[in-house]
Amino acid sequence: MSPDHGRPDPARADASREVAARMAEAAREWLDSLDPEQRRLGTGPTPGTDGAAEADRTRWYYTPTDHGGLTFAQQRPAQYRQVMRLVASGLSEAGYNTVATVIGLENVLDRVEDFSVLWGRERSRDPNMYYLRVFGEPGGDRPWGWRFGGHHVSLNFLVVDGRVAATTPLFMGADPAASPLLGGTTLRPLAAAEDLARTLVRSLSPEAAGRALLLPRPPYDVVAGNSPRIDDRLITRRQPWHPDQMVPDRPDAPHTLLDDEERRAVSLAPPPRGVPAADLDTGQRQLLRELLGTYLSRVREEISPLSRYDDPELLDAVHFAWAGSTEPGEAHYYRLHGPRLLVEWTKVHRNANHAHAVWRDPGTDFGGDVLAAHHATYHAH
Repeated sequence: MSPDHGRPDPARADASREVAARMAEAAREWLDSLDPEQRRLGTGPTPGTDGAAEADRTRWYYTPTDHGGLTFAQQRPAQYRQVMRLVASGLSEAGYNTVATVIGLENVLDRVEDFSVLWGRERSRDPNMYYLRVFGEPGGDRPWGWRFGGHHVSLNFLVVDGRVAATTPLFMGADPAASPLLGGTTLRPLAAAEDLARTLVRSLSPEAAGRALLLPRPPYDVVAGNSPRIDDRLITRRQPWHPDQMVPDRPDAPHTLLDDEERRAVSLAPPPRGVPAADLDTGQRQLLRELLGTYLSRVREEISPLSRYDDPELLDAVHFAWAGSTEPGEAHYYRLHGPRLLVEWTKVHRNANHAHAVWRDPGTDFGGDVLAAHHATYHAH
């Protein structure tokens, strides 16, 4: 989402430029440390220069596959630290801590799977298999950006005209979503995003709950998958992922396939489905606002659009929808959908102990609108 939708007030614009400057400093420090081969893997063309460049920049994943870029394993410890400094430059403290925890969960997941998953790599569940690529020249006059990602993490930032212009798609996941710690406590990196949503859906009146419920069972994954663009063509797809990419917990799992009517029910085709915030009471609206905060506060406050939803009219347009059980520990899906906003959550796999949570801008993920305006102003012939 473009943090200011192209209409920043002066104070927010200045704050955004300060964040962009810190990002540029961290990115330059990392780039200056790279040898030629590392630089070849870790850099990409200036955003918006041509179609091929944009196809690379807007490619994103949240699965344990090649995300494009330079991995931690291909870097020295000091370079690893520089990568994390760049990650921290764009995220809030809580967002950074969550990403660091999600990366560390690869070691926990390896144990959950009895260290037995082998996908043709020396190690399959690997906290060193996270990738960074910087696009363009940080801090220069031209647009630049960076992408960091690996299993259950995808960060995408764009800087245009010296300020942070886009922060989505921004994906976080957790597998396991809950795991035991000493003393009888539990590690749940995405707990608030789950608990606030369940509290909200269970607070609805029967009439509102009927409108919020999309299906009695959840879809296999977030409906938009990792598509670079969100549009109504997704209604024609049986699953967000191609069948050869799906590894359900068991072949007969009730969430693995949806029929045509069910696919229409969860489609992202307009208008947004669910119950709008305009029809919620004061307490429910506050819950919805807090739930939005678990996504939009992943980035630094200076570049987060969360304060926009202090405007009652903008909050009114956000629709809340649910699929699956509302009981703790059972498989479910929800989303928040409105103008320039799509949040999707699913907790289905591994006996409903595997969470996906993504924040997107349906109109202009990756800042395409801001890039277009920039090029129209400065590069039109």
